[in-house]
Amino acid sequence: MRKFMIEREIPAVGSLEREQLREAAAKSNEVLAQLAPDVQWVQSYVADDRTFCVYLATDESVVHKHAELSGFPATRVIEISKMIDPTTAGS
Repeated sequence: MRKFMIEREIPAVGSLEREQLREAAAKSNEVLAQLAPDVQWVQSYVADDRTFCVYLATDESVVHKHAELSGFPATRVIEISKMIDPTTAGS
């Protein structure tokens, strides 16, 4: 599976209450179940007016299919080619 970062522009998403975010996650999970095993949601970061979601998928088209069926926009989809963290510096 390939890894993707999805930027979703959603006005005021950062001010949604916990219950509203729970409902959004449930809707996403419902669509993911329909598209399984071709796509998996790893995690999302919620900011002011957008979310940044990490997904594993067989290809970019299934990411767009999830966006279409769930109603959550995929404003930008970027394939992640490498990952670094503090341990990358080594010793």
